[in-house]
Amino acid sequence: MSWRPTSWGHRAMLADQPDGGAARVLGATDLADARRVCASDPVASVLAAARVEVAARAGLAASGGQLWGYPRTGPVEAVCWAGANIVPVVPSSLGRAERDDAVASFAAAARRLGRRSSSVVGEQQVVLRLWELLSRVWPAPREIRADQPSLAIDRAPDVEPDPGVRLSRPDELDLVLPACVRMFTEEVGYSPLSGGGGAYAARVRGLIAENRSFVRLEPDDHDPVRVAFKAELGAVAGPVAQVQGVWVDPELRGRGLAAPGMAAVVELTRRQVAPVVSLYVNSFNAPALATYRRVGFEQVGTFATILF
Repeated sequence: MSWRPTSWGHRAMLADQPDGGAARVLGATDLADARRVCASDPVASVLAAARVEVAARAGLAASGGQLWGYPRTGPVEAVCWAGANIVPVVPSSLGRAERDDAVASFAAAARRLGRRSSSVVGEQQVVLRLWELLSRVWPAPREIRADQPSLAIDRAPDVEPDPGVRLSRPDELDLVLPACVRMFTEEVGYSPLSGGGGAYAARVRGLIAENRSFVRLEPDDHDPVRVAFKAELGAVAGPVAQVQGVWVDPELRGRGLAAPGMAAVVELTRRQVAPVVSLYVNSFNAPALATYRRVGFEQVGTFATILF
């Protein structure tokens, strides 16, 4: 169903009611329903679905956040992960009134919890409407990225993969971590190591240990080797692996490393992890969009991100 953020009905005003709308905190017995909701659009929901998978393996207490469900009673029809990021999943198969109510209920739950997450991210219209409701009480965000094409590929890439791209090794953390920090700082605008950075370093270490970190190393004028290209699988759930953190050393840009590097990531991921490889990118990043399309990625949706 096609719908616009400006078309929300009066039911959205439930977010302003003192009782906080109709969302509920889900428990272990609800995880099968949450998986079913996410499976309605595996690419759009992979960020939330990955956290649901963690909860299913290790328990909700160890998952690092809360999982909200809509409606308050009965079968779960929409879910929202609330942890380091807030990730709503509101299936397009729901009627407009139900979508209105679901987003309003998640906004009410987020208002009760308070702003603890570093971002709100997910399907564009849901995220922008959710932020419209939250913006009345939450502090102003650092940035709103309202148009982020969601791309995916489920076949062999159109570009010859770079044979030099491979999985990172645990003993290469001292090489990979600085490259990840440079990418993050360039993309987001501040260092992930500010305030200590232990959690970020642990995240990078974990991705390497889980075989979700890819690198191409090259000789350097000052050091034996440096990271020329890197990427990670930031979220994996069901048939989908989402690529994050794609980066080419600025000194090596323009040499054609990105497309073959991404082709290698696609090939290795489809062979070893999941048949569908996805990512999302800012619409204003024309060079990146051109690279991904050259590899064979096609747009399957649109994301939005609110950054704090």
